[in-house]
Amino acid sequence: MKKIVEANEKIAEKVVEGYKKIENGVTGGYKKIEKGVVEGFEKVTDTCVETMFAKDGETAQDAKKRLSGKK
Repeated sequence: MKKIVEANEKIAEKVVEGYKKIENGVTGGYKKIEKGVVEGFEKVTDTCVETMFAKDGETAQDAKKRLSGKK
């Protein structure tokens, strides 16, 4: 009976290890995708702000601040 319990414990440990590896892989992959999407969106919005709203020589960040009323 003791051998069965020990075997079950080893199996449980391996299952938990496997689950954690999968979880970390999925989470890491999601974070990379999320970061890429956010960076892409920021590039698009910066280009739009520069093209449509920035004054001569003004950066996108400066135009955003000016438009939001923040200094």
